[in-house]
Amino acid sequence: MNSLHKHLIGAASVAALLITGGAYAQQKTLDGKPTLIVGHRGASGYAPEHTLESYKRAIAFGVDFVEPDLVVTKDGVLIARHEPMMSGTTDVADHPEFASRKSKKSVDGVETEDWFASDFTLAEIKTLRAKQAFPDRDQSLNGKFEIPTFDEIIALVKAEGAARGRTIGIYPETKHPTYHNAVGLPLEDRLLARLKQEGWTEKSSPVIIQSFETANLKYLRKQTNVRLFQLIDGEDVDKDGNMMFGAPYGQPYDWTVAGDKRTNKDQLTPAGLAEIKTYADGVAPWKPYLLPSKQVDANNDGKPDDLNNDGKIDEQDRVNLPATDVIKNAHAIGLLVHTWTFRNEPKRLTSDYKGDPAKEYQAFFALGIDGLFSDFPDTALKARDVQ
Repeated sequence: MNSLHKHLIGAASVAALLITGGAYAQQKTLDGKPTLIVGHRGASGYAPEHTLESYKRAIAFGVDFVEPDLVVTKDGVLIARHEPMMSGTTDVADHPEFASRKSKKSVDGVETEDWFASDFTLAEIKTLRAKQAFPDRDQSLNGKFEIPTFDEIIALVKAEGAARGRTIGIYPETKHPTYHNAVGLPLEDRLLARLKQEGWTEKSSPVIIQSFETANLKYLRKQTNVRLFQLIDGEDVDKDGNMMFGAPYGQPYDWTVAGDKRTNKDQLTPAGLAEIKTYADGVAPWKPYLLPSKQVDANNDGKPDDLNNDGKIDEQDRVNLPATDVIKNAHAIGLLVHTWTFRNEPKRLTSDYKGDPAKEYQAFFALGIDGLFSDFPDTALKARDVQ
């Protein structure tokens, strides 16, 4: 019996414990409610991310929350971009009037050359147009949509919620707090002031704030009662399913600045989760921390096997490993667990799912996941509805 055969038999035995009637059995979330579905940067699988169009599509699909990543302009306005760097998601490089704005800055300790939102006024930002960040996705909507402010996102969500008779939440991420502090444009108080204007200051408010750093979440905890989530990243996953912790993804950057030698893995130990519980309502690790996967080398030639024989090695050539204890341990101390990012493309799904994204959702529902972020939230919602 080769190693692949052994693994598949083992995986089948585990799956048999989870599957009932052909579908993964839904385990209880911490609060007993259905898994929260968050439109990741809106419905970014269908429209350029962090545009009002992207958020509108996610809301039309029925998401519980939309997620704006927040950065700050030169004149102190919160806008939605995945990073302070703008070339990957806007047409800024096509604007000759801004050619001289390209510069080098340190972001999380990495010298980066790009156009930075912090060097542009809001009026200048409004002359740019968004583009699809993934080259393998539909590019036909590039150049059609503005970069929205946080104010515009709030207005959209409130209007859409009123029109639909339901509350739609906002799940902002404070992007690179250390960077924004260094350039004199801190995020936190700007965000809190805007939320206070809406009366969103309590745990019951339709807001969740997330961050990969820890110091700003601890600061926010002292200033507001809205729900806070600790994001946990990683550099990559090795062939055996182990997380890799290279900079700048190996630890929160405020730990790097402080000389803390721990890695992101330490945040997910029982002790690490207990520390997070002191300042946050939940933890949001990258998916492989919860359900890892590995490559297969059944013939022992030192190379990963091309399981689907398509001539490429990608996620489709990995097999799932048993789930970790992170969700169980977090739930045991009252921490909610969210995870990210779910995508439909077969090349982004392990072999266990046979190209069907619904099967990945079902696997995570079976673990009792409390919330998840999806680029294709219509698929996520359909998968949840059949549970």
